[in-house]
Amino acid sequence: MHPADKALLRLAIGMGLTVLIAYGLPLQLPFVSCVLAVVLLAKPGPPMPLVKGLVVAFVVALLLAVGMLMVPVLQHYAAAGVLLTAVVLFGLFFAGARTANPLSTILVISFAIIPVAGVASQPFAIELGQSLAVGFGVGALVGGISHALFPDPPRATVPAAPAGATAQAAGWTALRATLVVMPVFVLALTNPAFYIAAIMKTTMLGQQAGATSARAAGKELVGSTLMGALMAAAVWAGLTLRPNLWMLMLWIVAATFWAGSRLFRIRRTSVEPSFWVNALMTMFILLGPAIEDAAVGKDVFNASLFRVTLFVVVSLYAWATVWVLELISSWPARSRPPVPAYTQPGSGHRP
Repeated sequence: MHPADKALLRLAIGMGLTVLIAYGLPLQLPFVSCVLAVVLLAKPGPPMPLVKGLVVAFVVALLLAVGMLMVPVLQHYAAAGVLLTAVVLFGLFFAGARTANPLSTILVISFAIIPVAGVASQPFAIELGQSLAVGFGVGALVGGISHALFPDPPRATVPAAPAGATAQAAGWTALRATLVVMPVFVLALTNPAFYIAAIMKTTMLGQQAGATSARAAGKELVGSTLMGALMAAAVWAGLTLRPNLWMLMLWIVAATFWAGSRLFRIRRTSVEPSFWVNALMTMFILLGPAIEDAAVGKDVFNASLFRVTLFVVVSLYAWATVWVLELISSWPARSRPPVPAYTQPGSGHRP
């Protein structure tokens, strides 16, 4: 079996198990667990070792604790709290760009979402932190199980880890991502319970905006958002035929097979793999709140339409941010006068 086929099976089976566990347990916002599982299962390479998993889990727990400490600062000293949040997010984005580690997405989501949830309710923030912890644990568990079921053949040489960005490039990347996230973070403080999904989507856009150029940003940012919305609509349409947990799992597995075949280049596509990873994450961010709205009798169509519109607007803002910052960064080179070419004395034509 080709390694890409094994990777697709690992992703699809892993997401099916994650949906069963996350929605089968009484978790707050179970789609958060699914989003974190996508990050872990779509990560290239072998599954996360146990020691590394414990270290990352400790860092996530530390960020959750720091996020809870940010709640009183945001409530009583809003301007200072927002500024301090921006500084911490800039540091996380900068570290992620320097190390080129996809797990930095989990760290950013953990820190950005907990202070907003804590402003709404501390018990709600604690339950959300439990969902994040379960999502990380479930993602690591099903990743190990799926790799055991479909292992890759041993390689004679271990591929080198992707190189991180230089300090200057990482600084611009972190600035882009922070400027994308902070406006929605401030907006979420006005109605935390409603904008939790928007915060998760914006942190993803921040990661994408930091890693793409202005020329490709439109397709990468807006296109993956619309694709995720279409996938969520397809799963929702199938789920309405028989709404239960098993059907939800089957439709999620089908959607993962469809997107994963393009993610792992089994089917040809003109976009980067990150496009399909973010489309899958967007699908869960839209589908999860829709399921919760239906459970309490809310109007699913209007609420979902508002979320999709908000996500598209934020994607357009991220695209504009990438374009402006790229223009600013290239301005000194454009404004500098051209340097005349060096000519060796005596080599030119005589007048």
